[in-house]
Amino acid sequence: MVDRKNLRTPIVSVMGHVDHGKTTLLDKIRGSSVAAGEAGAITQHIGATEVPIDVIVEKCGNPSLRERFVVPGLLFIDTPGHHAFTSLRSRGGALADLAIVVVDINEGFKPQTIESLQILKRFKTPFVVVSNKIDRIHGWNPVPNSPFLISYNKQAEHVKGYLDNRFYEIIGELFNIGFNADRYDRIKDFQRTIGVIPISGHTGEGIPDVLMVLLGLAQKFLEVSLQYDATGPGVGTVLEVKEERGLGTTVDLILYDGMIRKGDTIVLGSLGEPIQTKVRAILKPRPLSEIKSEERFQQINKVIAAAGIKISAPNLDGALAGTPLRVATAETIDKIVKEIKQE
Repeated sequence: MVDRKNLRTPIVSVMGHVDHGKTTLLDKIRGSSVAAGEAGAITQHIGATEVPIDVIVEKCGNPSLRERFVVPGLLFIDTPGHHAFTSLRSRGGALADLAIVVVDINEGFKPQTIESLQILKRFKTPFVVVSNKIDRIHGWNPVPNSPFLISYNKQAEHVKGYLDNRFYEIIGELFNIGFNADRYDRIKDFQRTIGVIPISGHTGEGIPDVLMVLLGLAQKFLEVSLQYDATGPGVGTVLEVKEERGLGTTVDLILYDGMIRKGDTIVLGSLGEPIQTKVRAILKPRPLSEIKSEERFQQINKVIAAAGIKISAPNLDGALAGTPLRVATAETIDKIVKEIKQE
């Protein structure tokens, strides 16, 4: 049995074409509505949202799942879909343990969808494909928040037929890129076959299935790689460097291993020599809320992976998004500076 205490939260990157419903899907999972408050409902930054296992189990409507899964929850990174954000996206892809690729079932694959899939292929990241917007199919009769099959079985024959046709086009496109795929409920081995899950981010249909499949994947693929030394020095990736009122320059980062404490020495990448500084404050948004839409940060003294946090420290001006951030001690600092410089 895996020791629950030393399992970190799996990091799930949400990828896909702009407007295909990434943030809406996350909102449905979060039960919030960040998309409505965003410029054009497009995510311009990588944010992170932690969804605890209890929330997931509740959405799946099956309390007995709590015992089946050892992972503490899922940490979703919402990656921008805009083509200008390719570098950010590949950063999100490299950081993630798992990914969701969102595709509009009515529009099929777009260049960004294909690019996302190629990033995942390159990093060998396990993923699922979510074919969104089934509620837009002509004649669709929604069954809000229900598992996909319950909803599907209540549709008229011609509606099912249309969905099946669109669905097989997506399977075909995946095959052309070199992936074997099928509908998630027909798959016996997720290591060989990519699961495709029809959903509606709008009505919540199929969301329980997405969460279940992700938990299953996390459990199967990641038990070994999610073991971490909870007391080890923190390792993370800088997502964004920004000015915050009252705090000066801060960095948003995803911590994916170990721990960071207030007062720790950290080393992070810049255009010149790596920056060495001391953590002045660690700020965490409230649970179930996005880094970027939440004004009220909690100040905390330490944080354990995986988490999306903001760090305030002196001399962060030259910090670069996309570079590693590592906690150093007097003994390790020279070695870490050298390693970060090479990257």
